[in-house]
Amino acid sequence: MSQARSPSGESPESQSPETEAPETDSGASAELEDFLPASSATPAEVALERMQVAKKGPAPLTGLRTGRLVMVERRGVEVLFTGERTPRRAEIESDVDHEVIQEAFENGDRVLCEPDEEGNPVVVGVVRSRKPDTVKILARKVEIEGDEELLLRSGKSALRLREDGDVELVGSRISAASRGLFRLVGRMLRLN
Repeated sequence: MSQARSPSGESPESQSPETEAPETDSGASAELEDFLPASSATPAEVALERMQVAKKGPAPLTGLRTGRLVMVERRGVEVLFTGERTPRRAEIESDVDHEVIQEAFENGDRVLCEPDEEGNPVVVGVVRSRKPDTVKILARKVEIEGDEELLLRSGKSALRLREDGDVELVGSRISAASRGLFRLVGRMLRLN
C-alpha cells in the first residue's frame, strides 16, 4: 500500500499540527486585543476634547524664544512665535525702553522673550539681524570720542578731528551761515 506524500516528502500523518490551518479560537484574538486601545472615542467626544484644549490657551512658554511683533501698545505687545498660528500677549520688561520696541516693530525686527513665573512671555530685548539703513540717535546729549582721530565722511566731504587739535574740513563746496555774529578767530587767517 502506498501512502500519499506531501511535496516536502513527508506523509500527512507526520506533518506537525502547526503547519495545518491556523487556529480560530478566541485565545489568539484575546491576546491581540490586549495591544489595541480599549475603545475609541466618538467624534463628538473628540470635538469636545479639542474645544477644551483650545479654551486652555497655548502651552506655557519655556526657555528663551524669539518672535515677530504683531501689535504694540503702551502696556504690552502681541508676539507671534515661530511654529504658532496665533500671537500671544506679552508684557515688556521694565528695563526695556518702549521706543526700542516701537522701532523694532517698524523695522520688522524680532524680539527676545523669556517666561515669567506662570510661563507667560515677557519681552526682554530686540534681536537685530541686519544692518539698518538709517541710524537715528535721540538723546539729551550725544558724545562721540576717539583716542587718536575722529572722522566723519559722506561721499566727497569729510570732517577730521585729530588728537593734536588739528581740524580738517574738506568739501567741493563749503557754506557757513549765521543769523548773528560770525567770528573767525585765530592768530593767523589765510584765504586762498
